[in-house]
Amino acid sequence: MHDALEAWLRLAAERIHVEAPALTSLDQAIGDGDHGINIDRGFTAIVAALDGQERSGAGAGSDQEPSDAEASALLLRTAGKTLISTVGGASGPLYGTAFLRAAAAVSSTDAGTNGAHAQAALVAALEAAAAGIAALGKAAPGEKTMLDALVPASEAARAALEGGGDLAAVTAAARDAAESGAAATIPMLARKGRASYLGERSVGHQDPGATSSALLLRALADVAAS
Repeated sequence: MHDALEAWLRLAAERIHVEAPALTSLDQAIGDGDHGINIDRGFTAIVAALDGQERSGAGAGSDQEPSDAEASALLLRTAGKTLISTVGGASGPLYGTAFLRAAAAVSSTDAGTNGAHAQAALVAALEAAAAGIAALGKAAPGEKTMLDALVPASEAARAALEGGGDLAAVTAAARDAAESGAAATIPMLARKGRASYLGERSVGHQDPGATSSALLLRALADVAAS
């Protein structure tokens, strides 16, 4: 799972860089106008951190190699801390918390994260990430936030897992639900964040946080399918 997560973070960084202007344009309509810029900066920093770990040979010389779950959790913690330290606005703490909560969920996965257990660890991580954002932002689905993508995604992933789906099926279900959830924010009235200040003028615009969340989950599904 560790290798897949690293591949996902790198692919996500590439796609966020390409989509940064579009994300910023969405945010200019109802927010601070910097979501794409900020997220791009954060994921660029994540890739730099990953490259630095590779150059330094992180973990080399240890008497005992970390388990896949431990290595995966460390990777997610690194991403979370990097986002918190480099991304401005609300999205840095929110996404950073999501990654840190996901790391804790993966770390506590008793059965490990290889083979058939990878999808169970992933679902637990998605659920923990969404719960972390909800707690920090004091938000819930239906308020025109990233939760409108992430909560349906975690629910769909859980349903796919319980239906016997493999990692590709679980991540595809999360991707589809996230993209539908992001689109569903267009007619919503914003009730959290800067967009809530606009009142009725927030209606008719897709939420940038939900959009970037859907982008991340599409990258994850593409990695799982490859």
